[in-house]
Amino acid sequence: MRVRYFAWLRERVGAPEETVETEAATVAALVEELRARDEGHALAFADLRAVRVALDEELSDLDAVLAGVREVAFFPPMTGG
Repeated sequence: MRVRYFAWLRERVGAPEETVETEAATVAALVEELRARDEGHALAFADLRAVRVALDEELSDLDAVLAGVREVAFFPPMTGG
């Protein structure tokens, strides 16, 4: 699956996106796998209160099931202006 990172998450991971082979059933399980990859990923996901997620371009949450999902995007909370 394609995993995309935006804003400071991209900076901490060191890449805008990556292809991930995973057996994770939920977004939360995927995050745990990503955290274990390296220090950059661990830092990016250190505080999940500051991370939002979209599955196939639809806002979702960490408990969401990944079955059939092709793209996961992580980004910080946004505010309007």
